Amino acid sequence: MASVAASLMTFFPWPGISQGRVGAGITSVTSFSIPEGATGWWAQRLAALSVPHSTLTAGHGVSLFDPDGMILELIESPGDNRSGWDGYGSIPQDKAIRGLHTVTFSEAQLEPTALMLTEMLGMEIGENDKNFQMSQGGAGAFVRVEPGASDPSLQAGGTVHHVAFRAPDLLTMTQWQQELMEQGIRVTEIMDRQYFKSIYFREPGGVLFEIATDDPGFAIDEPLLELGRSLKLPPWLEPSREQISASLPRIEVPGVS
Repeated sequence: MASVAASLMTFFPWPGISQGRVGAGITSVTSFSIPEGATGWWAQRLAALSVPHSTLTAGHGVSLFDPDGMILELIESPGDNRSGWDGYGSIPQDKAIRGLHTVTFSEAQLEPTALMLTEMLGMEIGENDKNFQMSQGGAGAFVRVEPGASDPSLQAGGTVHHVAFRAPDLLTMTQWQQELMEQGIRVTEIMDRQYFKSIYFREPGGVLFEIATDDPGFAIDEPLLELGRSLKLPPWLEPSREQISASLPRIEVPGVS
């Protein structure tokens, strides 16, 4: 999960995968931050694109499903000074999504997850006992826990695989790894993801957590302003570049070349 500095969301294309199911032990909602007063504009845009949506309580945001059934929210966030993405010409800067706002966990019980978030990960309780925040909070630093799920979840299409928390560097992440292990949490070895390093563990309800380093970052092999314009592979896959490139589906985004 991102802090107020930035956001990252990854999708795994998996043709033919079965439909997942929201239940106990899964991330059920991913919420993004939009500027104050932007709800009406987004509601009109979604309606024009024939995307079913509903207005959130108090009218300060909208809820919708992505094509695979994942629940998304756009929530107004006064004071979120992150710049919106300017690469999509039909969305003005003063309406653009700023980044992550909140992730919501569906759980059978509140207390075990709340204990890990507060006592182990250092989060604070927010507006009520179901809302948690890193440091002083703010968009991108919120976690919401919804207890009472009676059916098990199914990790498959249209579901969230894991939630990532940021660590500034390898030393900090290694310290987290050691502290979690000392608390009896089963933590993976450090995984090298080329652009960052990660560890993984599950909270008591079953949601998979990642702690990932900020460094070295995504600009180590291409200029910042050209990120995402070409296919990047780790060194061990470079010999298969031609085969991999030929098998990838083309992503068409209207208005973006």
